[in-house]
Amino acid sequence: MPRAMSATMSTHEIPLSRPDITSAEMDAVEAVMRSGRLSIGPVQEQFEQLVAARTDREHAVACSSGTAGLHMALLALGIGPGDEVITTPFSFIASSNVILMAGARPVFVDICPKTLNMDPQKLEDAITPRTKAILAVEALGNPAYMPEYEQIAAKREIPLIEDCCEALGCAIKGRACGSFGRVGVFGFYPNKQITTGEGGMIVTSDKRLADMCRSLRSQGRPIAGALPTASPATPGNAGSATMGSWLLHERLGYNYRLSELHAAVGVAQMRRFDQIVQRRQAVARMYMERLMSNPDIILPTLPAESVMSWFVFVVRLSTTYTRDERDRIIAGMRRHDVGAADYFPCIHLQPFYRERFGYAPGDFPIAESVSARTIALPFFNDLTEREADFVSQTLGLMLSRENLKRT
Repeated sequence: MPRAMSATMSTHEIPLSRPDITSAEMDAVEAVMRSGRLSIGPVQEQFEQLVAARTDREHAVACSSGTAGLHMALLALGIGPGDEVITTPFSFIASSNVILMAGARPVFVDICPKTLNMDPQKLEDAITPRTKAILAVEALGNPAYMPEYEQIAAKREIPLIEDCCEALGCAIKGRACGSFGRVGVFGFYPNKQITTGEGGMIVTSDKRLADMCRSLRSQGRPIAGALPTASPATPGNAGSATMGSWLLHERLGYNYRLSELHAAVGVAQMRRFDQIVQRRQAVARMYMERLMSNPDIILPTLPAESVMSWFVFVVRLSTTYTRDERDRIIAGMRRHDVGAADYFPCIHLQPFYRERFGYAPGDFPIAESVSARTIALPFFNDLTEREADFVSQTLGLMLSRENLKRT
């Protein structure tokens, strides 16, 4: 049972997430503003180098979001109409939407109930001649099975795309997330380990793929060095007599660039990344210590030889609880000014996917069972011991209320 709750504990709302922005980020943005170079500049390149080094990759390509990065990765690999890409139904919807954006079809496989990542055996069983890639998600940042997915992809000679949008700083068996398969993609939305406001990063050791993504992110312009130019082809030289390759477009492309302002925030965040991860690990330990003795709660299960940087902290209710009970618990926590949410609703049961593909409840029973009982707790770098106490006690109180209704 939880400790007695103090009526004076909740003096302000405890949000689900809050970005960690310091004077370093503000100063970096101001420096870019004063430079006059707001896009396609040296700060973006510096950000790319920092992320590439952190993930043991040779190349990094900054872009406007993790979604944009995944979309470009698929296109750069030649994925298109008639192709199938195997992925998970337990994820944020973007990991599946990008497959549709490329003109291909997502093929879902059910998850492991402990790790919440795709079951490797079910993944391998789902491969057909139409399978052109595996898009593997580190659900909630958990790196479980990434080595197994890589082995399956290599054996079947199909590319592995690593959706590591929630896993910067995570690792398994000594390898950093983002280093598996042909390509990895990170996201930097404000609730991630680091943020650029909006932004993403493609990482790979395949130069051809990296160059293609650089072209795709900038309206399909020629890959650097592919064509001679009469003058420097940069936006700062727009008044030149000739624009060289700047107004030449070799392929269908997109405006998926990351501005220098966003990149400046990313550089400042990466410079204190170790400190950020240590703090997030400390917050996760606070929750583990407070919740581990509650029999109604299933804590995150981490594989051996793994390192977590903790994107979010998501618990599950025991299998005796229903979705309606979970939803009432979340609503009760919110009434007590505690941010809480359900992470994640299954993709295949989203209205668009049900209408388009005919999915129905029961198609992926493990993912559905997990999804019905997850609760994301407030999680951010400066969450205090007192706030962790209050969140844990409030969750315990809501559980007790639901249990009383059963008697």
